[in-house]
Amino acid sequence: MIPPEADAEFVCAMEDVLEVYHRDFDPDRPVVCLDETSKQLVGETRPPAPPAPGRLERIDYEYERRGTANLFLATEPMTGQRHVQVTERRTAVDFAEFVRHLADEIHPEAMKIVLVMDNLNTHRAASLYEAFAPAEARRLAKKLEIHYTPKHGSWLNIAEIELGILSRQCLKRRIGSQEELTREVAAWERRRNRECGTVDWQFTTADARRKLKRLYPSIQQ
Repeated sequence: MIPPEADAEFVCAMEDVLEVYHRDFDPDRPVVCLDETSKQLVGETRPPAPPAPGRLERIDYEYERRGTANLFLATEPMTGQRHVQVTERRTAVDFAEFVRHLADEIHPEAMKIVLVMDNLNTHRAASLYEAFAPAEARRLAKKLEIHYTPKHGSWLNIAEIELGILSRQCLKRRIGSQEELTREVAAWERRRNRECGTVDWQFTTADARRKLKRLYPSIQQ
C-alpha cells in the first residue's frame, strides 16, 4: 500500500532505504533485511490416504488447531543468504535474541550490521535492554545501523519479498508442530542458500522522484 497523498515522512524513509540498497557491497557492513510472520500449526485428525497410481494423496477436511509459531527471517540481498529462526512467540525478547544471533553467529566480524526493517513496536534497539544486561544490550546496539521502511511501505523491505517465497514454497500446507516447522524451514533455508540468488534492486531514488512524484510535498516558492 502506498499513501494516497503527499507525505514527507514516507518519502524521507523511502529515500533512506533506497540509498542503502544502492551502496557498494562491504563485508564489514553487510546489509540485512529483517521481517517476521506467523504460521498456524495444524494437525491431522486422520492419517492422510497415501498417493496411488493415478491418485494424489488425500487429506481429510477436518483438522486440529495447535496454536501458532513465529518466524524471523533475515535476508542479505547482496550475498543471497537467508537466515530463518522459528520461535514460540514474537516478543521484544525474541527479537533481541534473533538480533544477537545475527551479530554474534552470522556476522561476528562485521563492524556494523546495516539492518533494514519495518516499524513494528518490538523492532527497536530498546528491545535489547528488555532481554540483556545493559552492557550486553549496548554492545549489540552499537553494532547496528538501523533503517526503517516507511509506514505503508512494506514493499521496500526485501525480507517481505523473501517471506512471500518462503510461504509459497514451504508454508502453504498443514504443519502440526513447531519442531516439524523448524525442520521444514531449515531445509528450505539450506536449499535457498545453495542457490545463492542475490537481489538486483533496480528502483532508485531518481525513479521514485519521477514515478511517485505525487507522494512528494509541493514546495511553495
